[in-house]
Amino acid sequence: MTTLILLRHGQSEWNLSNQFTGWYDAELTELGCREAADAGRVMAAEGFAPTMLHTSLQTRAIRTANLALEAMGRIWIPVARHWRLNERHYGALQGLDKAATAAKYGDEMVKVWRRSYDVPPPALELTDERHPSRDSRYAHLPADILPATECLKDVVARLLPYWHDAIVPDLQAGHTVLVAAHGNSLRALVKHLDGLTDDEIIELNIPTGVPLAYDLDPTTLTKISSRYLGDQEAIADAAAAVAAQGQAKH
Repeated sequence: MTTLILLRHGQSEWNLSNQFTGWYDAELTELGCREAADAGRVMAAEGFAPTMLHTSLQTRAIRTANLALEAMGRIWIPVARHWRLNERHYGALQGLDKAATAAKYGDEMVKVWRRSYDVPPPALELTDERHPSRDSRYAHLPADILPATECLKDVVARLLPYWHDAIVPDLQAGHTVLVAAHGNSLRALVKHLDGLTDDEIIELNIPTGVPLAYDLDPTTLTKISSRYLGDQEAIADAAAAVAAQGQAKH
């Protein structure tokens, strides 16, 4: 059996303030740091021992991975980082309060922007300070490759080449792979692994700081089973809280 573990970063400062985060480099909160360390302890307690790490280029995912691995005594494992594992780019919504945006445009429109498969939010202008071309970590990339907005379909399209070219070879080499990334980049990967339809993925909510372990067929790397690790009732509550973030306050 081949093992893959997906881990959404712990709570970030903009998760706490209920803002659209996207490619903004928000730090973890104190709770987020605890979630990350707890994720490591849960993985270790359930017998998981990652031997290879993949992360995005965003600090909250990198810190989460480091804290989890430190709690496991495995901070030494090899690591690969890539922008294709970054969070979905929320375009002109980035930085806006989710509930206030829902109050202005309606819960359904915000749900479409947040959760639909193929409808992106309004795009950023290239001159906008929030455009990723202004960030030095992406300076080596052509401006036309960098997203100014994304729907989940776009995230799937930019993530799957990294899955096939980087993560799959590590799994085939026998590594237990930990992927520390973001709500939407992991939703894109789960859609692929679970064979979810465009409609089914809309309702999927991944909680922060909770390891999601996959058992994969070692030959085909197709899913045999998957499960969240830890307290199942608390995990269900956390997923429900993620779903509620885009609703207006009444």
